[in-house]
Amino acid sequence: MEIYRICLAKYADELVASGNPGRWNLRGQLVIYAAGSRALACLENVVHRSGEGLNSLFKVIRIEVPDVLPIEELTLAQMPEEWQLPRHYARCQPLGAAWYQRQEAAVLRVPSSIIAHEHNYVLNTRHPDFGQIRIVGWEDFEFDPRIKES
Repeated sequence: MEIYRICLAKYADELVASGNPGRWNLRGQLVIYAAGSRALACLENVVHRSGEGLNSLFKVIRIEVPDVLPIEELTLAQMPEEWQLPRHYARCQPLGAAWYQRQEAAVLRVPSSIIAHEHNYVLNTRHPDFGQIRIVGWEDFEFDPRIKES
């Protein structure tokens, strides 16, 4: 399976996690977020950046997850009420934190909060299988200025 991450070009050479909290992880949990398509990766960036922040040099990282790796999934049916709203990260973080702590799968498939029937992927960089997940290519990426004005 191939998944996609759009990031600043200077960070595109390796898969490194910051440990910052996100919708599906608590502070200190070293995860990387990716999307099931380039388009969804673009939308995820647009909602998390200001218009000015979209003028930098970006790359699409193409990430390969071997088909033999187990993928844990959180479905829409498992989501708490209003989970997709930015102010409700605290409702989603325990679900992702529990996956991270179980260490049963290096990959968590989650619904996108932007397009619920599309999927994002959370990669646990501390899982023993993470070493099998690799970058298979890069593409230059520019955000179309019509997407979001500064």
